[in-house]
Amino acid sequence: MERPASEAYNTRIREIPSSERPRERLRDLGADSLSTAELLAIVLRTGSAQQSVLNMAASLLARHGGIGGLAKLSYSDLVREKGVGAAKAAELLATFQLGFRLKALETGEKPSVKSPQDAFNLLGGEMALLGQEHLRVILLSTRNQVIAVDEVYKGNVSTALVRTAEVFREAVRQNAPSVIVVHNHPSGDPAPSPDDVALTKTLIEAGKLLNIDVLDHIVFGDHRFVSLKQLGLGFGA
Repeated sequence: MERPASEAYNTRIREIPSSERPRERLRDLGADSLSTAELLAIVLRTGSAQQSVLNMAASLLARHGGIGGLAKLSYSDLVREKGVGAAKAAELLATFQLGFRLKALETGEKPSVKSPQDAFNLLGGEMALLGQEHLRVILLSTRNQVIAVDEVYKGNVSTALVRTAEVFREAVRQNAPSVIVVHNHPSGDPAPSPDDVALTKTLIEAGKLLNIDVLDHIVFGDHRFVSLKQLGLGFGA
């Protein structure tokens, strides 16, 4: 018996022969053999009661003018899409961001850090997993592009233990006009300690003598961060 047209265009993944399913085709033939809709369906994983994941992927692409338009949507835009929800929105944004970063590497384009969020995106996820405090310095160009990231210290980050000369050594060597200092709190709580504030003041003053601008001191926690600059801690009015 022939199925209604509305059902014919809503074929579930399990109803497709295994050799033609997106994940199996990717495994057997390579990712470049799949259509954009099929690749997107793999990321989405599941559809809804009303439509298959393949139809959902195709509909999203059609509504937003292809993968480029879809990649421009914000988290709040994505969760409003029928059948997407919070988990799928997060997975899509993560996938797009990985693509953007890979493209930047391939073109030789250096990432830029223009906000605390940019610094967290660059290093926060990795540093949040470290079992000890690590202090790193992001060296920036005049256009806020990352010249290098220098790991300066591992252990208890405080004014008593961190040598100012070590913090600025690589910045001086590479003639970096500005830096952002970052460190992590293994406890997961990024709230700055009195030592963090004192260290910030010391580094800002040292930077002035070296003609190197300390743009911020950011503390990373578990999926969170605190900018001492934004809080006005250690930074003058």
